[in-house]
Amino acid sequence: MALLDIQGLKTHFKTDDGWLHAVDGVDIAIEKGETVCVVGESGCGKSVTAKTVMKLIDMPPGKIVAGRVLWKGRDLVPLGPEEMQKIRAKEIAIVFQEPMTSLNPVFTVGDQISESVRLHEGLSKKAALERAIEMLKLVNIPTPDKRVNDYPHQFSGGMRQRVMIAIALACSPQLLIADEPTTALDVTIQAQILELMQDLKDRLGMAVMLITHAMGVVAEVAQRVVVMYAGQVVEEAPVEALFARPRHPYTQGLIRSIPRIDTAATAAGHRQRLEAIPGTVPKLVAPKAGCRFAARCRFVQPSCTTADPPLREIAPGHKVACFLAESTS
Repeated sequence: MALLDIQGLKTHFKTDDGWLHAVDGVDIAIEKGETVCVVGESGCGKSVTAKTVMKLIDMPPGKIVAGRVLWKGRDLVPLGPEEMQKIRAKEIAIVFQEPMTSLNPVFTVGDQISESVRLHEGLSKKAALERAIEMLKLVNIPTPDKRVNDYPHQFSGGMRQRVMIAIALACSPQLLIADEPTTALDVTIQAQILELMQDLKDRLGMAVMLITHAMGVVAEVAQRVVVMYAGQVVEEAPVEALFARPRHPYTQGLIRSIPRIDTAATAAGHRQRLEAIPGTVPKLVAPKAGCRFAARCRFVQPSCTTADPPLREIAPGHKVACFLAESTS
């Protein structure tokens, strides 16, 4: 049994134009100790999927229309706020994209780390503060016994993200959901945060669901990759198989857009331009029948615009939602 098993999840939002199908039939399973990367363009449903798992979407306007979110076999969808509160941070933790808006500016970082520990583990104020110091040390913040009394504005962007990770891991969760945790950071700090997360995952034995749009990050940290487009999963595979032979045209486009040193210039010194995927993501209000990538696909056939391609397994562990998967690679 998978640690987290998302089955047929549909999360829609009511808008002035109608119901927006932000997540529309998503299946994702994560095993204990596994790192699964969920990738795709902005607006493809990655973050909404994560927030639905944590029951953090506003309802209304959001609504879980269908599907199940099985956590160790227990469906989280019907649970109320009090029951979810016992699971958040204690069993499943989340790190958001922008630490400055996630941290409360009027409380010290020690208070913010201690809060979840006192809530879930019933520690005294003194014991919780000692745990906060331990967590700051764990995420490699210098002089943690002093910095525990500092406020978020006294930390750099990278250090604030480390604080967010410390808060998330304070109760030793079994699953960490990291929603684009390095997007707002410079390249050097990005590498440090990813290395830190990988090290903590190995030391603590937790599973990680990493949401990102950077395919280079995926190659470094993932065991398995889930590619989302327009609210649906279009490809899923072990990381080596995905990069060696991507089957969905959208995945191929994402990989071709990665800058590569070995092909940056030809022998004559001419630079090669990065390929861009033409067109834009379709509107998800009352989406039309057919493959949602059809309008941007160079392999499109008439059948692609009339029926929805099912997500099917074409090789062990490799699933693709494309009628032409065998002929596009």
